[in-house]
Amino acid sequence: MRTRHLDWPGCYNARDLGGLPTADGGRTRRGAVVRSDAPDEVPTEVVRDYGIRTVVDLRGDELPPREGLTTLQFRLDRTEDTEFWDQYTNGLHATPVYYVPYLRRYPHLVAEVVTAIARAEGGVLVHCGSGRDRAGLISLVLLAFVGVPAEEIAEDHALSTDRLRPAWAALGYADQGPLIEKLLTAQGTTARKELLQTVSSFRFDEYLREAGVGEQDLRALRERLTQPGAAPRSPR
Repeated sequence: MRTRHLDWPGCYNARDLGGLPTADGGRTRRGAVVRSDAPDEVPTEVVRDYGIRTVVDLRGDELPPREGLTTLQFRLDRTEDTEFWDQYTNGLHATPVYYVPYLRRYPHLVAEVVTAIARAEGGVLVHCGSGRDRAGLISLVLLAFVGVPAEEIAEDHALSTDRLRPAWAALGYADQGPLIEKLLTAQGTTARKELLQTVSSFRFDEYLREAGVGEQDLRALRERLTQPGAAPRSPR
């Protein structure tokens, strides 16, 4: 049995979204979509050897193109929208607390990213800075769309806490996991609770359709992300 974690040099928080159960008894497809922290230091051949041909950068940074990879830039954090982001100061922007309000405020941005993934060539790498918040939001949308249970989505999100611990240490920072947990406790919530609420707040096929994702792209996305038939539970 294979782990979903990818030990790519220069990355701490890379994992395949494949191998997760779906409500119809199938599994998400391996190699279709990978989520990660910034892969700026990962050699291009490592990414290509895994089958990745399209990189979706949710930071919106204008980085030099890589030969053999198509890089698409999407700036999910519209920080100029102070009416929205001022609600999530003191670190709350780094928690799932903002997910439901974000999905309601910016469906068009989510639709742009999802459409790009549906149309992409080859495997897709979706990343932000840490691979937790923006990449976590898009991963949640993708997994919920194909019927991965909310508990599985929450468990996938939680994997980032341990994976990022050495990343914070390498940067000289304290482990951010306990700090985030403390922030959420002060708000009377937890990351798991916020993630479960996000999944239950939307019917993601309807959400994406109303956000502007076309039927052909929705079919392509489902075909990309899923494979039929039951299989043993994926290892963590």
